[in-house]
Amino acid sequence: MIRDLVRELFEKALARGAAEGRWPAAPVAVAVEPPRDPRHGDFAVNAAMVLARAAGRPPRELAAAIAEAVRAADEGGAVASLEVAGPGFLNVRLAPDVWFRALQEVERQGAAFGRTTVGKGKRVNVEFVSANPTGPMHVGHGRNAVTGDAVARLLDWSGHAVTREYYVNDYGAQVQTLARSVHLRYQELAGRTVDFPPQGYPGAYVVEIARALRAEVGDRWLDAPEAEWLGPIRDRAVEHVLGMIREDLAAIDIRFDLWSSEKALYQSGTVERFLGELEAKGLVYVGTLPPPKSRKGGPPAAPADGEAHADGEAEVASAEPLTLFRSSRYGDEVDRPVKKADGTPTYFCADIAYHWQKRQRADALVDVLGADHGGYVPRLGAALEALGHARRDLHVVLIQMVNLTRGGEALKMGKRSGNVVWLREVLDEVGRDAARFLFLTRRADAQLDFDLELAKKQTLDNPVFYVQYGHARLASILRRAAEAGLPEPRFDLAAVRSLVLPEEQELLKRILAFPELMAEAALAYEPHRVAYYLQQTIAAFHSYYTGGKRTGERVIGADPVKTAGRLYLCLALKQVLANGLAALGVSAPDRMESAAVADED
Repeated sequence: MIRDLVRELFEKALARGAAEGRWPAAPVAVAVEPPRDPRHGDFAVNAAMVLARAAGRPPRELAAAIAEAVRAADEGGAVASLEVAGPGFLNVRLAPDVWFRALQEVERQGAAFGRTTVGKGKRVNVEFVSANPTGPMHVGHGRNAVTGDAVARLLDWSGHAVTREYYVNDYGAQVQTLARSVHLRYQELAGRTVDFPPQGYPGAYVVEIARALRAEVGDRWLDAPEAEWLGPIRDRAVEHVLGMIREDLAAIDIRFDLWSSEKALYQSGTVERFLGELEAKGLVYVGTLPPPKSRKGGPPAAPADGEAHADGEAEVASAEPLTLFRSSRYGDEVDRPVKKADGTPTYFCADIAYHWQKRQRADALVDVLGADHGGYVPRLGAALEALGHARRDLHVVLIQMVNLTRGGEALKMGKRSGNVVWLREVLDEVGRDAARFLFLTRRADAQLDFDLELAKKQTLDNPVFYVQYGHARLASILRRAAEAGLPEPRFDLAAVRSLVLPEEQELLKRILAFPELMAEAALAYEPHRVAYYLQQTIAAFHSYYTGGKRTGERVIGADPVKTAGRLYLCLALKQVLANGLAALGVSAPDRMESAAVADED
């Protein structure tokens, strides 16, 4: 990466100057960033400002001395100019050949261009979706799924060892509600009239499960006590729904390395072993929960025993003795119950046991959760810290709501009301590529407006079409060059040196910034940065291309050297678009047909 070249040059100069006693060794890594105004250079370096206090010298004076040391260390002539600016920044402008020669890496690395080793093989567990197995995936689950998958892909691109994991909540109250819903439909299929409760699951899939159940067991469980049929029906229903969820995930090209079961945590004894670990460390005690009004902040608790989460439990005041985890020692607002008054573990207990287990097989954890789980995050961090891990070992990506619209009118979603918009419906209507890309056009923690009509448009105001069309246009240009008998584009220094137009320089630098962008997006867990980069980069190309036709600076022109350089620029840009789209799980077609967009190449 170009930035690494600048960083290494400064580190070499700073180390040499420190060895000569000209200034102290750098206490922290210096920042090498593009300046806000590109007219000031290629990079701004804050080395003098970092060292000034320890060196006891004014930053601008020290910056001048550092600039001298950098020039002396620059044996290859990479730096064209160094200027002291502002309070002590060093503005660096690189020699043109540094950029031109670096462009060869796109051809050399091909589909791997943009991959880095910043992750250094660190094992990262990315848990995402983890939707309760009570129905197919709705569009909100889709945003979680695509974001989690894109985060995992970017971590892989940056050299991490990634495990994708789905945690199945197959033990608590909601799957029991599903089982009871199935039993009611099972009775209806036997000709009985039932009162379906408002908290039940009314979807057609529940009838499908009931129909399969009746075909298997007949009338056996019509009048049987609940204790006899609840467990078997729950297991059958969960298995059926998980099959639907797997199909939904496959339709959007998402697969998991590991499916973990909450029920298995209990059956394997993991939860009990975890409770024993807490007791051995003195992290739990028996006590009562105070009334909500006496606690620090937050809304009153909901009327149930336990902790509100995917299982629907919630804390309330309790005069009966509970087993409480000392989470307030580690920054949480209050101590949290891990055992209910009847001695059974809370959902929170199982959840932190699950994270305890995950942390033993990964160096870092990433949870992709709905924004309504934001208040849950501090207690997870407290639990990991209490167990001897760093809070930074857990990163939570919060997913905001999706506002699904058609023709400006909102489509209602509500799984239990029956007005739900399933993810598969959206995929069938707009396609996988459009769904994936549009889910990633905004930060995960910002609400997203998903317009079904826009997603289907084959026009340039559709973001995914805009980027894919750019890739197809570049492919078309390269095909036309081949049809005209021009040589296949290959790196040639003399040819790429002809890329001197400001628009060409911008595109060249955008291409070479791609590996850094990918690494930064991965380390920030922000795949929307890649979607934004692709849109901005192809916009720059479209402007350059159409402007060139207007000014006579066409890609394929009369000057063979310029033509060779510009075709290589197109080849490199096409590769970057393909790689960026691949990292988001979106295809990069070489041909696109659209009546709304005329290809004037």
